[in-house]
Amino acid sequence: MNVPVSQSAAGLPSSASYRFPAEWEPCKAVWLAWPHNRDTWPGHFGPVPAAFARFVLAIHQSTPVRILAAGSVAEDCRARLCEIGLSEGDSLRIVDVPTNDCWVRDYGPTFVFDSQQGKVAVNWRFNAWGGKYEPFDADAAAGAEIAKWAGLRRIDGGLTMEGGALETDGAGRLLVNPGCLIDPARNPGVSKEEISQRLNQCLGVHEIVWVDGGAPAGDDTDGHIDQIARFLDPENVVCAVADSEEDASFAGLEANFRKLRLWSRQTEPGVTVHRLPTPAPREIDGAAVPQSYCNFLRLGEKRMLVPTFRSAESDERALALLRAWCPGVEVVGVDCFDIAWGLGALHCASCHEPAEFPV
Repeated sequence: MNVPVSQSAAGLPSSASYRFPAEWEPCKAVWLAWPHNRDTWPGHFGPVPAAFARFVLAIHQSTPVRILAAGSVAEDCRARLCEIGLSEGDSLRIVDVPTNDCWVRDYGPTFVFDSQQGKVAVNWRFNAWGGKYEPFDADAAAGAEIAKWAGLRRIDGGLTMEGGALETDGAGRLLVNPGCLIDPARNPGVSKEEISQRLNQCLGVHEIVWVDGGAPAGDDTDGHIDQIARFLDPENVVCAVADSEEDASFAGLEANFRKLRLWSRQTEPGVTVHRLPTPAPREIDGAAVPQSYCNFLRLGEKRMLVPTFRSAESDERALALLRAWCPGVEVVGVDCFDIAWGLGALHCASCHEPAEFPV
């Protein structure tokens, strides 16, 4: 397969016009990376592969799946999927690419539409959330491998950042948290203005909302937006909040909500910001586990997979709220009790590739 050479953001032609599509737009496939790093779930890895297999099954019911796995990891993936009745075919592919960890949202490409050349892949530099976990060499190379396998032209985004840091309405508005972008461990010496310019160049965004309050307790990403706030559609945003003032994340999440509500009154078209309460705080071996229903995965316009955490009352409340706010969308809960111990959930563990779609 002939794949066009990559291109740096600084060298983009002045005529280039990109659009970062919303997650509810038509989806070609969802990329995953099979879990194998036991250090991500210290002492609790045992149930994780089976939980991932159930996640694959939930996606595969409506959307093709591509899974990064190499060597013995691929063998384990095939065996686990076989146990639940899934086998490789056009709609389920195991792609021979090694990884260090399963959080492909963060090291996978950001897919955008070029007004002249169709779908392209933006590759960001990846250093494991500011150098927190080593090794990360395989993950840092995986984004380019995904683009190559998909036959897409690559753009070098010119920033060290992760896909979970970006949330868009598909029409030029972007939600981000400065803590994981304006960061000396990721982008030393790069200013907010320079980061904004790069995001505009690569994603075609015209309005960037810096949501800077705080993240759910236990977050290790410095505040990825996909645990904090998400667009449901161009006129509705959900924001994670805590029920109790005793929750360590209460004040920060409330600050996010206030910031978004203020913005919602100023932006056009106007936006309604909804409160989406998190479950009660949870710890494993004394460490906080981040749990947020904002970490859902949209599968096109009509389907949404939502993480649940075996907290019956809060799980049911979150699903009911999302169903009320998203009429016509099938909202499906997916058990993430075990996956979340790795400090992420459904959105963190997936990278959606949009279908070819008019710019």
